[in-house]
Amino acid sequence: MSLGPLMVDIAGTELSAEDVRVLSHPIVGSVLLFTRNYSNPRQAAALTAAIRALRTPHLLIAVDHEGGRVQRFREGFTRLPAARLLGRRFDEDRRDALALAQSVGWLMASELRAVGVDFSFAPCIDLDYGVSEIIGDRAFHSDPDTVAALAVATMTGMREAGMAAIAKHFPGHGAVVADSHIALPVDRREFVDLEADIRPYRLLIDNNLPGIMAAHVVFPAMDALPASLSKRWITGVLRGEMGFHGCVFADDLTMAGASAFGDAMARVDLALAAGCDVLPICNDRHSVELVLGRFGANVGSAASQARLVRMRARGEPPADLRADPHWQETAARIAGLSVIPPLVLTEGQS
Repeated sequence: MSLGPLMVDIAGTELSAEDVRVLSHPIVGSVLLFTRNYSNPRQAAALTAAIRALRTPHLLIAVDHEGGRVQRFREGFTRLPAARLLGRRFDEDRRDALALAQSVGWLMASELRAVGVDFSFAPCIDLDYGVSEIIGDRAFHSDPDTVAALAVATMTGMREAGMAAIAKHFPGHGAVVADSHIALPVDRREFVDLEADIRPYRLLIDNNLPGIMAAHVVFPAMDALPASLSKRWITGVLRGEMGFHGCVFADDLTMAGASAFGDAMARVDLALAAGCDVLPICNDRHSVELVLGRFGANVGSAASQARLVRMRARGEPPADLRADPHWQETAARIAGLSVIPPLVLTEGQS
């Protein structure tokens, strides 16, 4: 059975009979885990093993685990620093900050791989314009070249641990005040004025970036649809002009920034037509059921399925991570950084 484009969630720390039925549908290709799905590393490993056992090839398993305010698994995991702290370190010592970003990316990926997660939606490469509360300290920096350098270092560390990186939120969420989880952000800049936001993506693509998540932000100068649902953005700019050949994820289609463009089926149709490979529908099982009822097995191109398969974690996960000197050194460095209090997000936010 091939992997379909739909990414769904599950209710608790174990699979229910309903979860098994939904995850067995051929249009489903991946599962997004949340804080409610986690209690400790042993439980998480058992849950991911149960998900993997359902299908061959196994469903991909993802989580939002970028660090700082957005880290779904906490107990038994290293508390990762907010991206802004790495940006501040970059201003003090560029070489040390890049080495630290690479180590943090490796540690984050290694800890997740140890419990059976394939990939994390990280890094966040939105620029810090000082206006977006939902981005805020999730941004590395206001300077695009600094963001690009730190993002490449983070991606390199993740790759060393066998995990694919997913940069977000294309082409940029940092310059709008509105939060796309609860409203529809509109960025009225002309395309030429977005170059700073797009520049980090160009460098990451040149370094073989595996995945990109598109933002629910409307850029009227380009399209009346948000980037996540826009063929002009995904097929035209991202794949055409920028030459991106990796996996494109829409942001969660249940978010307010997408819900303004029709019901669940309409949003799915728009995202597929735009060129997205993965369509997350989380915390809305009714909409998932509607999509399951409409589609059969043959959804998404062979090329899209191949891109999705390449998001699978590579190599063997670490057997005794905490005995690794690299983990010990990185964990000690992280512990010495300032602690940012957790942001309370509603489930589904990324």
